[in-house]
Amino acid sequence: MSTQHTSPDSIVLGGGCFWCTEAVFLKVRGVLSVESGYSNGQVARPTYEEVCTGRTGCVEVIKVEFDPTQISLDEIFQIFFVIHDPTTLNRQGHDAGTQYRSGIYTSSPEQAEQARQFIAQLAQQGAYPSPIVTEVQPLKDYSAAEAYHQNYFERNPYQGYCAHVVAPKVDKFRRTFADRVRA
Repeated sequence: MSTQHTSPDSIVLGGGCFWCTEAVFLKVRGVLSVESGYSNGQVARPTYEEVCTGRTGCVEVIKVEFDPTQISLDEIFQIFFVIHDPTTLNRQGHDAGTQYRSGIYTSSPEQAEQARQFIAQLAQQGAYPSPIVTEVQPLKDYSAAEAYHQNYFERNPYQGYCAHVVAPKVDKFRRTFADRVRA
């Protein structure tokens, strides 16, 4: 009897500061890896300092690699839409600028269609009091963020931003998706 191996899938998400989204998705059962990075701007391979100016058009993103036999793309979307505000254009909390926009960056037309359908379903359900502004675009010019951004919350839990902004998002994930928390 042969064993079928399912290859990992991936999706790139922009939901504000990548420290927040990375910290949550590192805790999700079925997620194999999470990498902070930049994408969908006019500058290839930008630095963090360049992205922070807001002049690169790049968005702070995370690349989530997951095992589709353990977690579906819709479940990834469910978590994503709970841990950030998809109704604020170019802003998450006090973080403002195009680099903090809400986005789903896809690697196939099928992923894009699935994302659009998920957003349409949320809108139809009236899940938010304001319209969802999350963009769905093909992934363009992805590059990993600098090494010091990777696993940032795990390495700096008591840093001010992490303690006051990231930790509450991780706690919200744990409360809302207790059955999805990695053991």
